[in-house]
Amino acid sequence: MELLKERIRKDGKVKAGNVLKVDAFLNHQMDIELFEEIGREFKRRFADVEVNKILTIEASGIGIACIAARSFHVPVVFAKKTQTKNIAGDVYTTQVQSYTHGKVYDIIVAKEFLGKGDKVLLIDDFLANGKALEGLIELVEASGAELAGAGIVIEKGFQAGGDALRARGVRLESLAVVEHMEEETGGIVFRGEAGA
Repeated sequence: MELLKERIRKDGKVKAGNVLKVDAFLNHQMDIELFEEIGREFKRRFADVEVNKILTIEASGIGIACIAARSFHVPVVFAKKTQTKNIAGDVYTTQVQSYTHGKVYDIIVAKEFLGKGDKVLLIDDFLANGKALEGLIELVEASGAELAGAGIVIEKGFQAGGDALRARGVRLESLAVVEHMEEETGGIVFRGEAGA
């Protein structure tokens, strides 16, 4: 998605430790017009499969998933990272390790919102080592729902997560795949470009 790649080059910042900061438009301050284009692109890419629910993980994926859901005309469920008094009764739960935060989280979805008959599209902002998506897939499998695929805004192609998920047979659509980043120059090379 060229619009997204241009925005990453313009406003993204490459930091130490293979960190790509896109908080100016994606996961802190959110550019809703860009999100609407992202949502339409996910709908175009997944037009051939039935989707009746979008699942994401708190917190950064929620805004993107909500705007994307407008294009699919389906509800969004988000996996919570902490059990609250609002989630009572039966839940699906698993653990995920956050690349960004370096922590392990329990993620939780109430059983009333995910189950047999659901055709679930996963949406998230980043894919690095793939642990968040693996956790979401575990929740979908535990619920008896069907996984339609996963839509990722930015994939770090130089990390193993995307390849591992594709090898498992997960349909993965990433809108921008970063193959190389240079902290010193701030340069970013996307999949399919010279130097990738």
